[in-house]
Amino acid sequence: FKKKFDDYSERKSKYEEQKSILKDRNSFSKTDHDATFMRMKEDHMKNGQLKPGYNLQIATNSQFVLSYDLFQNPTDTRTLIPFLTMIQNTFGYLPEYIVADAGYGSEQNYMAIIDDFNKTPLITYGMFIKDKTRKFKSDIFNTQNWKYDELNDEFICPNNKRIGFKRYAYRNDRYGFKRDFKLYECDDCSACSLRQQCMKPNSKSNKKIMKNYNWEYFKAQINQKLSEPETKKIYSQRKIDVEPVFGFMKAILGFTRMSVRGINKVKRELGFVLMALNIRKIVARRAVYYQIHLK
Repeated sequence: FKKKFDDYSERKSKYEEQKSILKDRNSFSKTDHDATFMRMKEDHMKNGQLKPGYNLQIATNSQFVLSYDLFQNPTDTRTLIPFLTMIQNTFGYLPEYIVADAGYGSEQNYMAIIDDFNKTPLITYGMFIKDKTRKFKSDIFNTQNWKYDELNDEFICPNNKRIGFKRYAYRNDRYGFKRDFKLYECDDCSACSLRQQCMKPNSKSNKKIMKNYNWEYFKAQINQKLSEPETKKIYSQRKIDVEPVFGFMKAILGFTRMSVRGINKVKRELGFVLMALNIRKIVARRAVYYQIHLK
């Protein structure tokens, strides 16, 4: 019994130590406890292999890195708010337009940028491009294409059945963010001739629709902003402003792996790398300037 107790006690201590290292992550590296296992873009085996690493976030202007930070979580969505907070605390302000790709588009991020930071997001969302395709718009079983009776708060399906409002609902994600929904449900789908195309084959309930109108509002705002010539032009600059910096790091400086361990040391090393890129950019621009003026 004592031997078994000692074994359990030792394992308990080990698990508690690992849990304290993990915090809100789901993995860590044995050789660098601060690093989290992530899927890298360089996947030579083509098998989605996980490797220990960090999530680098940068803010740029004309390919100059103005600010950077390092995160232990692999998803870009959760890095935006703390990154913007850090920039605001460091510089005292944020630019009027916050530009990023679809990986940062979420209800929580839109809400924070508009309500908390009082800025304008130019950030697409996951379905931004697909929403505009002919196939998506012509799909009669896509609930986003269904007619809506605003007076009675009902949706009308392809078989002219009405899906009425039933109740309010909410969902909390694993990080505590609350999303509010309105639940709509058809009264009877049992004899519907379009049931097989409209619902999952094994579904035994009636057709239900969950609508997050807060999310729909933000999507409409983004679509409106990115249809305006001025803001559309600003957003188009993102591809030739941010992405080349990562390309320069890997292709020109040959920097693809860290030589130190621990988030603080890694952050300092990346600081030197990004500083080198900025200096290189300044030297290149001055060379062009002097070449033009000497002629």
